[in-house]
Amino acid sequence: MEKGLQPWRKSWVYSRRELARDLFAGLTVAAVAIPQGMAYALIAGIRPEFGLYTAIVMTLLASVFGSSSHLINGPTNAISLVVFSAVAGISDGMGDPHRIQIVGCLAILVGLIQVLIALLRLGDLTRYISESVILGFMAGASVLIALSQVHYFLGLQLHGRDQQHFLVCFWLTMTEGGPINLYSLGIGTATIIALVGFRKIGQRLKVEIPDMLLALLLTSFVVWVMDWGAAGEEPPRLKVIGNVPRHLPPFEVPRLVNSEWVRPIYFSASAIALLGLVEALAIAKSIAVHTRQKLDYNRQCLAEGIANIGGGFFHCMPGSGSITRSAINFQAGAATRMSGIIAAVAVACGVLLFAPLARNVPESALAGLLLVTVWRLVDRRRLQFCLRATRFDAGIAVATALTAIFISIEFSILIGTFLSFLFFVPRAARLLPTELVVSPDRVVRERQPTDFQCTKMALFSLEGELFFGAAPELEEFFEDLTQRANSGIRIIVLRLKRARNPDMVCLDILQRFLEDMQARRVTVLLCGIREDFAQALYNLRFHHWLPPECLFLEEAATGSSTLRAVRRAYDILDIDRCPTCPRPLDAKDTAADWYYMI
Repeated sequence: MEKGLQPWRKSWVYSRRELARDLFAGLTVAAVAIPQGMAYALIAGIRPEFGLYTAIVMTLLASVFGSSSHLINGPTNAISLVVFSAVAGISDGMGDPHRIQIVGCLAILVGLIQVLIALLRLGDLTRYISESVILGFMAGASVLIALSQVHYFLGLQLHGRDQQHFLVCFWLTMTEGGPINLYSLGIGTATIIALVGFRKIGQRLKVEIPDMLLALLLTSFVVWVMDWGAAGEEPPRLKVIGNVPRHLPPFEVPRLVNSEWVRPIYFSASAIALLGLVEALAIAKSIAVHTRQKLDYNRQCLAEGIANIGGGFFHCMPGSGSITRSAINFQAGAATRMSGIIAAVAVACGVLLFAPLARNVPESALAGLLLVTVWRLVDRRRLQFCLRATRFDAGIAVATALTAIFISIEFSILIGTFLSFLFFVPRAARLLPTELVVSPDRVVRERQPTDFQCTKMALFSLEGELFFGAAPELEEFFEDLTQRANSGIRIIVLRLKRARNPDMVCLDILQRFLEDMQARRVTVLLCGIREDFAQALYNLRFHHWLPPECLFLEEAATGSSTLRAVRRAYDILDIDRCPTCPRPLDAKDTAADWYYMI
């Protein structure tokens, strides 16, 4: 069996072979987490070291308390963009000393919401968020991330205020940001070329190469040799990220936790909490398909919340499961959650040992890295499949993407989820009544246009969800049956085997219809009654006024309830049948030969 595809082991014994696999996987993940952490911090509008702190604290806590053996938590591109949007209106930019305090407060709020979801055991409810919403959100977020890196890539001066809409700031930057910096453009392009080149080399050699880290080291080495990032020049030839503190993230309670800033970011925290859980659980589920590991979704939600709360006290931004780093962890052969712990420790060691060297990392190189990352992360094949599948899926995906781009990135996933439910309810409320007939050869089947219509008995099968949204269609269906009863129908057989989840509204409509038919002396036989439907009828005391011989429960031991109801209908009709009805059989024939259902 291939490395990384072994079934999940329940044994608590941790072997040296597993340690070796986790060590290799953890170091490989760390090599990707370092450049990604710095890049995602820039997206969030905070200093690069805070992205590294997030890759340490969040990865460590989520690996300790999580359920998945391969999920790697930390900063992600989509959530970083939502963080930027959330704090933009209450902060003066990256230079604001309170910005990381606001971000830490946001992380704590996100964590508290996720912990609450876990304690209420609502983690599995995230599966009700349509994949179309997630695909649309990722598409919209990818566009915004790419646009947010253009001024770094081209070396333009950022214009506009954080309080202004992102597209307004982008337009002002493009039109008033000054001439293109050829040094920035060259380094950014070289980073992209190096990334693609290292990836192709790794694919050809069939080995896992830390292409992002190598590309970043290569371009930073060029900047250091050429001294393009010298701080004495004004303006500098090339913008670099500057000094990164050579210490681990300090513990500090955000001063804004109990301040007036909580209210403006609360709704953003709810959106990030929901998005983070959806991302993490979706990644964990996709990997568990290959490993056959049984996941505890509520435990994973709790781990996400603990990681965000803990990160908020160590100058971290909110995070979630990373698609890139989790896939690398799995492909590198990680055996247990220890690989995530090793990755966090490796990033911490990198900060302590090599932080001074980070001052030569050019911003345009990080921008190039993010542009390639966005291109790789967008599942274009799946997105095309979604857009071609149905107009419902395409509409939800497009609406979510456009909402993210033109309205609000932090609310787009909530708006998309709301729209998916709003559009789904009318679809779920569709009832499908199908008229059945009993052919002369005693076969119960769907009525064809060439079949004669029986004037004594109406036989219908009702399919759909019997909830309040379907009430108008149910009333219309019963009105049609009432008209049939006025034309001489003596018996109505109603098959409810495929009618699901009845609620009080539809049950009330059914009761009024049955009482009306009793007043008209029309017998209604209900067949295909499942256990939950029968229980609902019993709870509403239908048995007090509805004769028991009018109910035919769906029970395997007694055979088809529909056939039993049809036989009962013909017993009631006796010889009063229309010319198209099958005649009574000879005495030599048994009751089992009467009717067959197809």
